[in-house]
Amino acid sequence: MEWFLEPFALGFQQRALAGGALAGLMASVVGTWLVLRGMSFFGDAFVHGVVPGIAAAVVLDINPVIGAALAALFMVIAIEVVHRNTTLSEDTSIGLLFVGMLALGVMIISRLDSYSGSLTTILFGDALGITTVDLITQAILAIIIIAATTLFYRPLLALSFNKEKAQIWGLSPNRAHAALLVLIAAAVIGSFQSVGTLLVFGLLVGPPAAAALISRTVPRMMVTSAVIALFSVWIGLTLSYHLGTAGSATMALTPIVIFFLVLAIKQLKPRTKEPVLVDA
Repeated sequence: MEWFLEPFALGFQQRALAGGALAGLMASVVGTWLVLRGMSFFGDAFVHGVVPGIAAAVVLDINPVIGAALAALFMVIAIEVVHRNTTLSEDTSIGLLFVGMLALGVMIISRLDSYSGSLTTILFGDALGITTVDLITQAILAIIIIAATTLFYRPLLALSFNKEKAQIWGLSPNRAHAALLVLIAAAVIGSFQSVGTLLVFGLLVGPPAAAALISRTVPRMMVTSAVIALFSVWIGLTLSYHLGTAGSATMALTPIVIFFLVLAIKQLKPRTKEPVLVDA
């Protein structure tokens, strides 16, 4: 038992666990919709899109949350502008902004004397450096995300399975899509301190992907995803402590490993009918 408790004996270690848990909760809830809609590439690009905003905030010595929020807003608008005004596919516009925003962020942060340290923190997080203020911000964002998911559950669900039917049923798919973009932004902003902008994608997609293998309903998938995310944070930080590895990276890798373990177990079992997600 001491093996599991020792990594969280000190205050900063406990804050790392709390911050990681909040990040995992936010990311797994939002990630459920990303996986259902097949928007993983968009989610990955969005994660990288906030890098210049955070970098600019560090350079200007303002709250990184403000910079990340502004960068996320720019990312959404830019994708829509390119998609609506050219014949290029949405994937192309996302790919262009993916590389462009990441490169811009590195360029901005390279102006600092503490270039390497600042860049490492932005890209890979600083789980052990989370403060009480960071936890309060994360908790507020987590409440907003859960409340918004509850409020927009039916429109998001309809949008995930059939956009045309959602329109016919008067469930405002465009509004639901906009709400999802806001949720993604909130999850990324609330998670980058714990796992970094590059690694938060592991918590966004890993837990819901694993949950999708064993869940038959969307609510069950979301709950299972959250449980996997919380477990990943705990076991990730525990392994990080004992193995001497980076906490953020270990937390992000754990749900990916869980996904392939679940997949392997399913393959070893006698063939049964694959679970099909339904809307209840």
